[in-house]
Amino acid sequence: MHPYTVSPVALARAHRQRGQTRSAASFVAARTALVVVDMQNYFVASGASGEVPAARGIVGSINRLASAMRAAAGQVVWLQTTARGARELWTNLHTNILDPAQARKRLQALDEASPEFALYPDLDVRHDDLRIRKIHYSALVAGSSDLDAALRERGIDTLLIAGTATNVCCESTARDAMMLNYRTVMVSDANATWTDTEHAATLDLFMAFFGDVMTVDQVIACLETRSS
Repeated sequence: MHPYTVSPVALARAHRQRGQTRSAASFVAARTALVVVDMQNYFVASGASGEVPAARGIVGSINRLASAMRAAAGQVVWLQTTARGARELWTNLHTNILDPAQARKRLQALDEASPEFALYPDLDVRHDDLRIRKIHYSALVAGSSDLDAALRERGIDTLLIAGTATNVCCESTARDAMMLNYRTVMVSDANATWTDTEHAATLDLFMAFFGDVMTVDQVIACLETRSS
């Protein structure tokens, strides 16, 4: 994907909403979590059921940011979409949105015994990281996962959102995080979706109304400053 540049319209809206863009210097790493959304074989592997080809291109950026978070005493969280309970708890998607064949394919591929459920093997996942399963696009909507409880138990008040797809599960989780009073940042070069157009439109809208959009380099510089 091409690097994201905020549109003048979105930047102007953000300035009108806040008076100025937020300063990265407000981060406190120990109260910050990198939440990596759905970097599973289902979405990342070549030829997989829900493949987002550009997601393979952000693996290095995610690993670099995860390493910086750990070094700064931040938390790293890996989210995985599961089929367990999905048909019962999200009947709208599997009955009214997807046709029966697509619903069966999705549930089979995201079964926890399926290779497609697993995290993409090139990701640098450590034993101290959190692993959380979710049912809905958003990990923070009621009934989807225990992410909110796990974050609050650890005193987390700021979320960095990475993963795939920018405009589906990443955006849904990020918006709900803001609604739940977390300061929320979408990391532009650690998110991926199917097209540059979808990616940019999502980040523009998020910056204007919901939170911040930063690059991996900007986040790392902030964490290094706060932890030095």
